[in-house]
Amino acid sequence: MYFYNGTFKITNVRYIREFDKHTSKEHRDLSINIEQLVTNTFRASILNKKYIRSHVFNLSPDASGVVVELVLMFEFASTDNRKAFSERIKSILLRWLQTNTGGLKIDPSTFKLSGKFLELSFFSLILLLGSSLSSVQWIKKENGEHLFNNYCGIRTSKSLSYADRITGGISAQEGEWPWQASLQLSGIHRCGATLISNTWLITAAHCFRGQQNPNRWTASFGTVIRPPQSRRSIRNIIIHEKYTDAVQNHNYDIAVVQLSAPVEFTNVIRMVCLPEAFYVFPHNTTCFVTGWGALRNEGSSINNLRQAEVKIIDTNICNRAEVYNGAIAPGMVCAGYLEGKIDACQGDSGGPLVTEDRRGIWFLVGIVSWGDECAKKNKPGVYTRVTYYRDWIAAKTGV
Repeated sequence: MYFYNGTFKITNVRYIREFDKHTSKEHRDLSINIEQLVTNTFRASILNKKYIRSHVFNLSPDASGVVVELVLMFEFASTDNRKAFSERIKSILLRWLQTNTGGLKIDPSTFKLSGKFLELSFFSLILLLGSSLSSVQWIKKENGEHLFNNYCGIRTSKSLSYADRITGGISAQEGEWPWQASLQLSGIHRCGATLISNTWLITAAHCFRGQQNPNRWTASFGTVIRPPQSRRSIRNIIIHEKYTDAVQNHNYDIAVVQLSAPVEFTNVIRMVCLPEAFYVFPHNTTCFVTGWGALRNEGSSINNLRQAEVKIIDTNICNRAEVYNGAIAPGMVCAGYLEGKIDACQGDSGGPLVTEDRRGIWFLVGIVSWGDECAKKNKPGVYTRVTYYRDWIAAKTGV
């Protein structure tokens, strides 16, 4: 893989403070527009099979508009002439500037692609404007990967198997769900969790019933529990103040866990994006739940991470008498199928329910919380609704 970074100035978009936050609707909408235009350009070009994706990493203010910083990813064979392909990339981008920028007005004199920057200074770097497009230069693979690794919700895996289930099927591939973690009590897997930064996990409060001493807990990362890609001890466990240990209580089922030391982000260990508090995930949205839980009700946890494709179910439907009879509170979300068959199970508790937006960025929708056994008819999985607790998460973690 080869990574190219670039900047250009849009002159007909006014900078607003919402652009500062990568998960804001305004940042996402403009980024989607830019990335789709670039993708359409390369998909219609001779480099169609070489192009993988583009990603807007930063939107910054300028006196006459918005400066966009992005990275493009290509996959070249070792026998390919990199210099020749770079010239083709340059030609394609110049043609895009002149003919097909949609409703965006881009100043061609500010457009530059380059590999000349320090790996750790990308986000603070705004290249000098006013110069002509220089010859395209490739970024070292480790530098490009560093950019992707430190941005939430991104996977670089190209071959994704979406038809599997936790209660049966094949294991997830390495790097498919890089934010997934295993919480282990005295070395034994107890719950799933999700990386939301390099030092914080989010999980279910009920995972810690009677076991809240952080010294007894560890977290491991990677698609297999043994041997893990990485492991950390736990410094702190923060359970929602309104949660109680009553067996039938499912409200406020959320906790955050602070690691003893930051994890290093790689292609297989990354953080998920958290949605804004106001964001609504519509019913019937396709999501994925992952975990090392049992393959059948009351079964044992497994060593290889599995995945299940599920749909968000409208709360009114989930509260019907034949389903959960009014037990679904505003801080909960149902996902699965009324016909059953596909579901999370014991040992998946605390793990992530995620969905992909139009940019290919993954957001945390829910946390595996409860349900009536596993994959039963009219008994879909119930998850802690992340948006409902977004302000609480920010207050406890700063994320």
